[in-house]
Amino acid sequence: MFFAPVVRTRATLPTFRSYDRSFERFVNEAFFNEGKSGFNAEQDEKAWTVTLDLPGIAREDLSINIEAAIVRIETREQAKRPFKAAYELPQEIDTDASTARLENGVLTLTLVKKVPVSTARQIEVK
Repeated sequence: MFFAPVVRTRATLPTFRSYDRSFERFVNEAFFNEGKSGFNAEQDEKAWTVTLDLPGIAREDLSINIEAAIVRIETREQAKRPFKAAYELPQEIDTDASTARLENGVLTLTLVKKVPVSTARQIEVK
């Protein structure tokens, strides 16, 4: 058997789409940075619990938008300290059951996982 080395150049590598890079950044910060960035994410069967250090940001200046599996956190333009981040999670989020709390400069998001609805139907055998 013969093995030939493969040289990959920038032109042959697939380019990542923006949400792929966003999710990769989320995973790297959440699981491999060991809390150095002021960001912590934990997961259980029902929800993700995400904590972010946001000192100097008031509740009124903060906006959190959830669309399917994407969470966008940003401050309004007039805020003293600008902040903007977006994360894509691997599963859709139930926006009605999710909560956000800002206390002492720490934002805690409880993002409840959306339960997939089964469309399987049983049919009668004749």
